Amino acid sequence: MKIKSLIIPLLFTAPLMINAENIFFEEFKTTHNVVPFDRLDKSYYEEAVDSGIRLAQQEIDAIANQRSKPTFDNTIVALDNAGEMLNRVLNTFFPLLSADGDDEMNEIAMRISPKLSQHSNNITLNEHLWEKVKYVYDNRAAEHLCTEDSMLLQEVYDMFVSSGANLKGADRDKYRSLSAELSQLSLQFEQNTVKARAGYEMWLTKDDLDGLPESAVEAAALAAKEKGREGEYLFSLQQTVYSNFMRYSSRRDLREKYYRDFNSPCINDEFDNTKIMARIAEIRLEIARLMGFNTYAEYTLQHRMAQNTENVYRLLDQLRDAYMPAWKREKRELEDYARKFEGKKVDLQAWDYSYYANKLKNEKYSYSEEDLRPYFELNNVINGAFSLANRLYGLKFTENQNYSVYNPEVKSFDVTDEEGNFVGVLYTDFFPRATKRAGAWMTDFRGQWIDNNGVNHRPHVTLTMSFTPPTETKPSLLTFDEVNTFFHEFGHGLHGLLSQVHRKGLSGTNVYRDFVEVPSQFNENFLTEKEFLDSFAKHYITGETIPQELVDKVVRSSQFGAAYSCLRQLSFGYLDMAYHTITSAPGDAFEFEHKAMDSVATFPAVEGCLTSPRFTHIFSGGYAAGYYSYKWAEVIEADAFAYFKHFGIFNKDIAKSWKDNVLSRGGTEPPMTLYTRFRGSEPTIDALLIRDGIKVIRRIGK
Repeated sequence: MKIKSLIIPLLFTAPLMINAENIFFEEFKTTHNVVPFDRLDKSYYEEAVDSGIRLAQQEIDAIANQRSKPTFDNTIVALDNAGEMLNRVLNTFFPLLSADGDDEMNEIAMRISPKLSQHSNNITLNEHLWEKVKYVYDNRAAEHLCTEDSMLLQEVYDMFVSSGANLKGADRDKYRSLSAELSQLSLQFEQNTVKARAGYEMWLTKDDLDGLPESAVEAAALAAKEKGREGEYLFSLQQTVYSNFMRYSSRRDLREKYYRDFNSPCINDEFDNTKIMARIAEIRLEIARLMGFNTYAEYTLQHRMAQNTENVYRLLDQLRDAYMPAWKREKRELEDYARKFEGKKVDLQAWDYSYYANKLKNEKYSYSEEDLRPYFELNNVINGAFSLANRLYGLKFTENQNYSVYNPEVKSFDVTDEEGNFVGVLYTDFFPRATKRAGAWMTDFRGQWIDNNGVNHRPHVTLTMSFTPPTETKPSLLTFDEVNTFFHEFGHGLHGLLSQVHRKGLSGTNVYRDFVEVPSQFNENFLTEKEFLDSFAKHYITGETIPQELVDKVVRSSQFGAAYSCLRQLSFGYLDMAYHTITSAPGDAFEFEHKAMDSVATFPAVEGCLTSPRFTHIFSGGYAAGYYSYKWAEVIEADAFAYFKHFGIFNKDIAKSWKDNVLSRGGTEPPMTLYTRFRGSEPTIDALLIRDGIKVIRRIGK
């Protein structure tokens, strides 16, 4: 459970010196209490964090020292009703740290991180408070709790146990020290990756651009112009820039250079993460052993759907065995194509895959990814996502320019339901910045909950990405992969927006890590349904709908490269599990990583290149011993969408069942309980194998 879920509202407080200008010292006096970014000054953060911690600690003391018999209301509900001021500042600071983390923000983060770690420990290691929580848990039968409250009690109890509440004496002190160090190192790891990417520049001339599409050339020229070097071309380590170059550049020497540059930051340089990641893994092992577990994976998986390492490896191995034969066929076909294309045998390497796979895909299906771009103008894609949510769940999105935003590129939308009731606020932030970390994500400035007076506090959700920006001559035209990423994050957004729960700690995306990706990955499925593509994919100049022939090619080619994509994801899953099933120091980073990923390797390892030093998901992003979640969730969402297709992808009854039983329920019940209530049975891997063309199609129904 996040720190913010443990912060307590003020009941008894000592007088404080209040800065009247600091927006965090009182509830935001804005429409729907949105963050007043136009009045936000970075100097407010630390002051509000310090005061918020002090106020929250007073409340903790009041709960821990109360003389009344501990009850669910005076102990567990009080803990769930997080401290307002500290929540306000943290729910603003951390999303902006990821989206706009300049040097000043990074320095603030490094200063407040140990304070927050200490505060969290002061809660979970408070013996008097733990006694109260344990009393309520041990006597829960007498409380006659509803399902949601029973789940909250279990979550709070498990959180205390996993955070060291049962530790005694020196072990408690050691846990405090380890958790503080872990917090600091995780933050440093992420900051290093952001700085390493931001500082990279590959300068090319016109002679180096063979094969690149006009969109990539224009973007590189604009990037160079912004640096005052017209006539040259600048390529960064932004994912979209890199992916386009690797897919289209005919210069194999430059592809190799770019590949090595992309996969070697944070290794023995000024932003070196190799020692940091090793220490993070060691700290996690030490924490696990303090808690009585042999490995960190065993320690953390007890609170996931997978439950244990055996179940994780069973899934990874099962998928590896199913997809590896298909990859061998894919690779042979790719080698044959490369030989035919080049007129000689090509020893395929990692920097060759995207280039030849793209050409082969174009030949087989007679279309290029660039053919799609004109039909995926960003505003049309946004409208498509919004129309899907309207068609399935009755939601309406209306831009509201009266809200202030943290960057001029950010847009804000009011979300309402079919009856016009307010559902929440959605912020979108689409383009790369030097201060924005890599990747795409959903988070919120405020979650949803229903208070004791019946007031339904609606969420403020933000979607942050790094897509192809507009150029001087063209609007933002997205690749199919970028569209897919948007629909993925929009799925997370819907999970947050549609939440209808009473307890803050259980709302929206506060679910098990290996279930949280189900709504997001489920949403991606609609992009290979021509009935849906036809509804929004329109040429940005002519307004013509995407040609039926091109839609059919997109649908037919959706299984292309499925084995490679699956094995790549599995390699990250195996690497994650390797770091978190260690029983001693991981040793040499290169040897450790290559051994971990060897059984699913698609190409030979490249000397000097590593994934681990930039693997923010597991070393700073909350997916430690959890990266398998993407494939775990994919099994579930593929099964769910097969069920949708059986009854019609826009079937109102099925969509309502999905919303009512999954999207709106947050973490109020175990995920499999929610899913089987929707589906009628637990999922198997069959639907995923069918979707990817690994298994013969059969009819799937309830």
